[in-house]
Amino acid sequence: MSLVELTNDNFDETIAEGVALVLFLAPECVPCEEQLTIAEELDTEMGDDVVFGTVDVEVEEDLAARFNASYVPNVIIFKDGQVAEHLGSGRSKAATKGKLMMYL
Repeated sequence: MSLVELTNDNFDETIAEGVALVLFLAPECVPCEEQLTIAEELDTEMGDDVVFGTVDVEVEEDLAARFNASYVPNVIIFKDGQVAEHLGSGRSKAATKGKLMMYL
């Protein structure tokens, strides 16, 4: 699988069922790139069980506001379309994977 670019048009239907990890990010944000790398690696490992998506907060301002993603990077886990947990930023790959496993 690959990370899904999430927009107002596809967000709700993409995360409606199962577990999703959404990374709210901005271009040229170095910490965002680090979290993006983690999300890409986890997508390779877990992509059959988890939807991995990104939201560019500079383009999708409404989505950022809807989920209080006022800082980036901001990682949120969804379960069946509902916020399950705000992870914030700066989590390691192992810590993020551990949190995802709790919702599978």
